[in-house]
Amino acid sequence: MAQEEICPHMKALTELKQAKTYECEECVKIGSDWVHLRTCQTCGATLCCDQSPHQHMTAHNHHTHHPVISSAEPGERWLYCYEDDSFAEY
Repeated sequence: MAQEEICPHMKALTELKQAKTYECEECVKIGSDWVHLRTCQTCGATLCCDQSPHQHMTAHNHHTHHPVISSAEPGERWLYCYEDDSFAEY
């Protein structure tokens, strides 16, 4: 993706936050399972994706308005911005 196509929220990132542990922080609290994990690039929370039963990362975005997430899945290297509906690989 060309640099000018990357949204301002992604351009503002100076370092990528990585998952501290490979688990959804909220699913662990309620004893639920998840499908894939995402890490918030504002606060570092690692939560489950929209294919998971509780969609904790999208709920986190709606509550906090933190715009950019990254995949926490091994081998995946991408960012997504909720605010700009923008996707970029890195």
